[in-house]
Amino acid sequence: KDLLLVRGWKTLRGSRTVDPDQAWDQDAPSVARLRECGAVLLGATTTPEFGWKGVTDSPLTGITRNPWNLECTPGGSSGGSSAALAAGYAPLTLGTDGGGSIRIPAGFTGIFGHKPSFGRVPAWPLSPFGTVAHVGPMTRSVKDAVLMMNVISQPDARDWHALPYDGTDYAARMKQGVKGLKIAFSPRLGHVDVDPEIARLVMEAVGVLGELGAIVEEVDPGFEDPAACFRTLWWSGARALLGRLPADKKALLDPALADVVTQAMALTLDDYLDAVKARGALGQHMRQFMSRYDLLITPTLPIPAFAAGKLAPEAPDNTGKWVNWTPFSYPFNLTQQPAASVPCGFTASGLPAGLHIIGRMFDDATVLVTSRAYERATNWHKQKPVGF
Repeated sequence: KDLLLVRGWKTLRGSRTVDPDQAWDQDAPSVARLRECGAVLLGATTTPEFGWKGVTDSPLTGITRNPWNLECTPGGSSGGSSAALAAGYAPLTLGTDGGGSIRIPAGFTGIFGHKPSFGRVPAWPLSPFGTVAHVGPMTRSVKDAVLMMNVISQPDARDWHALPYDGTDYAARMKQGVKGLKIAFSPRLGHVDVDPEIARLVMEAVGVLGELGAIVEEVDPGFEDPAACFRTLWWSGARALLGRLPADKKALLDPALADVVTQAMALTLDDYLDAVKARGALGQHMRQFMSRYDLLITPTLPIPAFAAGKLAPEAPDNTGKWVNWTPFSYPFNLTQQPAASVPCGFTASGLPAGLHIIGRMFDDATVLVTSRAYERATNWHKQKPVGF
């Protein structure tokens, strides 16, 4: 993904504002670990400018499209990674996720994406969006993702947020299965309107986990939508990153991103501290909720993929609306819990749906074990778009 540094390549972050004439002499930690294990890097995948939104288009690279329907978006911000996987261009890609940017495109394109616990995969430089941003694997199968996790979770001293390396062999854990796991299933998180086809596919997927021996209880975690908290923290990052751009550079930005930066200039320190407090309360609430369950499951997204080139299905020009169609993803960036999207079927129009599996903090293994168990029991991950 064109947000991660690659030695010898220009990392332009989907933007015409980034100076291409730099040294480009370092790898990001995940890139370095993959190189050390012999990975062959094929290219950098597209991203919206600085990964700022849940779809993938930018003034630099244009519109990225969904291989399942070229009129539709692959989601974002790791939409180039997911489109490349769905189209069969590569078996493994890296994504970043600051509000759903691995899981949204995974859900829209029928591939697997895992947002690790914050700090599980070292990241450097620190994202301008701070501690909501994660790096993780995106693959055509869970089996490939766990092999990637074995590699990219290894230590790197450049990330002072990184968790102590615990040596977990994720691949060795995949035979465990889900028998006896306590799963909280929340179809709507208590407040989300979900497309009926998506709701049905997710319900059927949860039924499969029950048949495999998981103990499933339908229950909502009981928190209010944290969109305002997330927006304040995210906009603060956008302001810090781009608020000081000179006018000639700012004119090169995606106009909707420039509008976000302008609105973010009105944020106060009190706004920011209130958001930090709200985030802490959400994290505490979810820590207590997850003490009763091994996993929480929701849909990855409440809707199937919509038209490419739009910011959101209902309001293409409203910069405040993109979080409204991603309500299942960004709460778990705030709480920093591990979360994955695994393909769970197709709508009548042939668009993929995703099952969202959220774990206890630091328990990436159970998320991956459950994803793999579901994958073994189904064949959705084996489906390919026509023509690719």
